[in-house]
Amino acid sequence: MQLTTLLKPMLTGLMSCTLMLNSYADVRLPALVGSNMVLQRNKSLNIWGWADKGEKVTLTFRNQTFTALPAADGRWKVKMPAQIAGGPYTMTISGHNTIKLDNILIGDVWVASGQSNMEMPVKGWGKVLNYEQEIAAANYPQIRFFQLKHTTSTAPQDDVTPWEGNWQVCSPQSVPEFSSVGYFFAREIYGHEHIPVGVIHSSWGGTVAEAWTSGESLKTMPAFADTVKAFEQLTPPQSPSNPNKPTLLYNAMIHPLLPYAIRGVIWYQGEANAGRAYQYRELFPLMIKDWRKQWKNGDFPFYFVQLANFTEKKEQPVESDWAELREAQLMTLSVPNTGMASAIDIGDDKDIHPKNKQEVARRLSLIARAKVYGEKIPYSGPLYQLKTIAGNKVYIAFSHKDDGLVVKGGGKLKGFEIAGADKKFHWAEASIVGDRVMVTSPEVEKPVAVRYNWSNNPSGNLYNGAGLPASPFRTDNFQGVTYGKQ
Repeated sequence: MQLTTLLKPMLTGLMSCTLMLNSYADVRLPALVGSNMVLQRNKSLNIWGWADKGEKVTLTFRNQTFTALPAADGRWKVKMPAQIAGGPYTMTISGHNTIKLDNILIGDVWVASGQSNMEMPVKGWGKVLNYEQEIAAANYPQIRFFQLKHTTSTAPQDDVTPWEGNWQVCSPQSVPEFSSVGYFFAREIYGHEHIPVGVIHSSWGGTVAEAWTSGESLKTMPAFADTVKAFEQLTPPQSPSNPNKPTLLYNAMIHPLLPYAIRGVIWYQGEANAGRAYQYRELFPLMIKDWRKQWKNGDFPFYFVQLANFTEKKEQPVESDWAELREAQLMTLSVPNTGMASAIDIGDDKDIHPKNKQEVARRLSLIARAKVYGEKIPYSGPLYQLKTIAGNKVYIAFSHKDDGLVVKGGGKLKGFEIAGADKKFHWAEASIVGDRVMVTSPEVEKPVAVRYNWSNNPSGNLYNGAGLPASPFRTDNFQGVTYGKQ
């Protein structure tokens, strides 16, 4: 037998070991850190990854050099000082190997999350209004996209799986399958603020809010505590196929994002929790506070969309779980640095995925332009403040009356209901009197409560002078249809 024949298995084994060692020693980056990315301006920045223990990692960016040593688990992190908006720049990261990233911008980074109305792409299965023209015009090299693949996990993960590629430059080629609300929001911000905008899209159709919340926070709610504890006892990572369980999406699709500095979040979700709307009063604020706590990025802006109108219209006043969910969303405005864009007038009777995502994004952007970027513009429709009862009339006062209350399209105010002590609601006659709305009905001699747009698919037409619709509301606290549902 020839010597080479005897040595061949040994040489193959040595080569395999060498490859394994080299592979382990290579500097590796998370999917979020790559060419074409947008880094958050005016905040200290984390760049992180993995390398062999004890291997010095060197990062060079904008003529500055930083070094880091991996911890025992191989993870390393560089914290860079805050940067002003600009670019494109390159970044070089060296260890055993060298990685060069290019076309990096510094601007504002927004996370777009929620369920299917956030996930709905410009084309794809969604096909928004005028999608062909929108795609053809999507030449915005200063806007960048990062889209996560649907993934679940029973334990927090350190990296994400991108849907297709990593950071993408906004173009007619990249925009069709991206979140339409995420894209149109970025376009509005870029068009008015003239800074690079990055959107990290992490959503999943039909999912519940508790799936997007950490186990640490959910354990404070008895309805979810047992499930969370059961997951914590599993050998990670477990990846159930059903995403609608507590923590599964937070673990896989939010936790890996936490080191990345962001400007804020836009959120479109709630349909999947409508049957438990009273619970959402606690759950939704908990999720917002949870993300802020976990991100360690301050109380960043969190702007959300109030559920749109949907299903058939009702001839008489009825109870509504969707109305109760909208109420829970409205109540969440008590959480600092939040904002709500009402979509009560741009839904679709027969389609839970309305096509006018441009207007949804525009209304979200109004909040950001006013509260983040300091523009002196109206950003909300009228919000209920208080009621005053005078005889058989109820007067309703509002905030956000910008340029006065108006009846859209003229004619009579619609959508108001009124009830007496019997709690039976009747359609009401309503009119604008000065800066308030007067509500009355010949069927209710002694009114105690008023509701507006309190149904799945209401027809109210109260707006402010800025053309923004009044949010649905009720003045009573009668027990609703979702009370006590867990």
